[in-house]
Amino acid sequence: MKVALGGTFNPLHDGHKALLRKVVELSKADEIVIGLTSDDMARERYRTVLSYTVRAENIKQYMKREYGVDVRIIELFDRFGITLDEEIDSIVVSPETVVVADEINELRKDRGCKAMEVIVVDHVLAEDGGIISSTRIKKGEIDKHGRLLE
Repeated sequence: MKVALGGTFNPLHDGHKALLRKVVELSKADEIVIGLTSDDMARERYRTVLSYTVRAENIKQYMKREYGVDVRIIELFDRFGITLDEEIDSIVVSPETVVVADEINELRKDRGCKAMEVIVVDHVLAEDGGIISSTRIKKGEIDKHGRLLE
């Protein structure tokens, strides 16, 4: 079972951790592939971002410490990464990225590849009922666990 997940993971927060937990559950100790946005791609969305190297190392250490698993991290230069070229059984997404997974599956179908199962993980909510997101953390509204800072 090969399971994929993609994102920027800056900072690694409880919402990301819910996605990573689902990947581990689905992988059944087989291959986990995490597409991590390149520095250039990440900076299109965020003004400041930790380097790709630091973000990759943070994910690797977290996954090893929390679940005892090694993960394959690939650098993303576009929204698709390896999903158009490799056999992948499932992709884990948040509600706002379902459209990207659906687009990938359409492109896979056009190439004669099997569709990936799309697994949607609900958002993790902050203590104010809003979504835990990197944007809210960077704005100083909440910390990475969803606790209010203002």
